[in-house]
Amino acid sequence: MNTRRSDGRLLPILSVAFVGSLGFSIVLPFLVFVVTRLGGNALVYGAVGATYSALQLIGAPILGRWSDRHGRRKILLLSQIGTLLSWVVFLGALYLPVTPIASIDSSLLGSFTLTVPLAVLFLARALDGLTGGNVSVANAYLADITDEKDRSANFGKMAVASNLGFVLGPAIAGLLGDTAAGEVPPVMAAIAVSVVASLIIFFRLPESRPTLLDSRVGDHSVGNVLGQEHKECYTVEEPHEVGLAEALRPAGIRLLLGVHFLVFLAFNFMYIALPVHAATRLEWTLTEVGIFFSVLGLMMTVVQGPILGALTKVTGDRTLLHGGTLILAFGFALYSFPSVPMIYAGAAGVALGNGLMWPSLLALISRAADDRAQGAVQGFASSSSAVASISGLLVGGLLYDRMGGSIFLVSAAITTVALIVSFIPAVHDHGPNGEGDVDSVGDVASV
Repeated sequence: MNTRRSDGRLLPILSVAFVGSLGFSIVLPFLVFVVTRLGGNALVYGAVGATYSALQLIGAPILGRWSDRHGRRKILLLSQIGTLLSWVVFLGALYLPVTPIASIDSSLLGSFTLTVPLAVLFLARALDGLTGGNVSVANAYLADITDEKDRSANFGKMAVASNLGFVLGPAIAGLLGDTAAGEVPPVMAAIAVSVVASLIIFFRLPESRPTLLDSRVGDHSVGNVLGQEHKECYTVEEPHEVGLAEALRPAGIRLLLGVHFLVFLAFNFMYIALPVHAATRLEWTLTEVGIFFSVLGLMMTVVQGPILGALTKVTGDRTLLHGGTLILAFGFALYSFPSVPMIYAGAAGVALGNGLMWPSLLALISRAADDRAQGAVQGFASSSSAVASISGLLVGGLLYDRMGGSIFLVSAAITTVALIVSFIPAVHDHGPNGEGDVDSVGDVASV
């Protein structure tokens, strides 16, 4: 691969990752306040998030396969436009009257009121989820343009770009949401960054791979008739729709996706519980919630930037996966203590653990996939994470009402199971041709 050409495409895709996470993280801190103000409870808050994941479960694999066939850039643009439209619908919901549709008072589901604006919020998240293949397609794009030796480092850069968005987004939400206009300015900001992301993809992001040809160019051209054939400077490949069985055929990839699923499940238990915990039990303001998520994003950025970059030079992805997952489990456990210092200590553990294990896991998954199936594999990984999100957000919302802060111990236990799975030998015999991860100083596996 031409390194200079790869570098020219790396900055735009990192920019897309940055503005994508920025738009979402602007809305994240105050979403729980919006849901509760409009009549919902912890379960409804989880259901709003699960709606996105449920529709992503349908959309992401389709978008991933389309990106294999039609090109990453077109599908990324389609996905980003869907996100933009979803934020416009979200903004419209804030202007609707809080008219009740149904009231629920149940020992299982708790007490909440489904209102008209809440229903529109569900619609907005459904639209975003249906076109929510941007993460999986962006990961496939990065795999396309990355040399084997730079794979872990570039996935780390992608994580840093996303985390920078999570640093700025909550801070912007805290500042804008503290005005008299309430939730409207942060949503307007999310719309603005979605427009920026769409423009970057349209004007600055080149295609990562050529469109496949299903026949030879010029087989019946005038040049052939006159005997003036030109030398062929392309390779003909049959278009190939990759199915689930074929995409998951390489050894170890099923277990890698199992680790992917479990970590996502643990995170979604945390994501549903932590904002509700902060707003109700700890009685944090929107600004305090925004500060916390900004600090968490900043710590993740530091870990996935200089720290991960230094460690990848002296150890392999397997060690980073194991060590990071262990630290992540301890970080989740610390969230269960009703103390602000302990919660921030937990955030440090989550940042360090996630920052080390997640880019390493993504690199291992991308190595396990055949080059022609990157989009399909990343799409199926998104489907796995969507199932984890649906389960974690819905079950987590129910459990939090009964367990309170102890739910974070459930996240720690799930992460421990993921750690055990990551030690199964087949996880590291993962290349398309059976190559494993070479976990030695300065050495990574080649596929």
